[in-house]
Amino acid sequence: QEQLVESGGGLVQPGGSLRLSCAASGFVFSVYDMSWYRQAPGKERELVATIAYAGNSTNYADSVKGRFTISRDNAKNTVTLQMNSLNSEDTAVYYCNGRHFVRSNIEYWGRGTQVTVSS
Repeated sequence: QEQLVESGGGLVQPGGSLRLSCAASGFVFSVYDMSWYRQAPGKERELVATIAYAGNSTNYADSVKGRFTISRDNAKNTVTLQMNSLNSEDTAVYYCNGRHFVRSNIEYWGRGTQVTVSS
């Protein structure tokens, strides 16, 4: 069964850092573009960062450029999101997403992990 499981969320003070991880199983991870999305209370889900299936291309939302870094390990079937200089606007549930790099209608979602930035 296809599965994405996020971990690493929690409470952090403004200016702090967190590292989110997503473990994939049940599908061929290396042919999926992987992304992190987030959804804050009362807001729509938004794309945060994407890394191509081969790991040779990344894209970021303007709001996180220079602060967040997405990476992947195709040998370990994991994708991570390093988040630095966090602020209150980063508070959200963060979701891991995998989308087949050719058949984009095939995608999987994790259940999300809460990130709260507060003093």
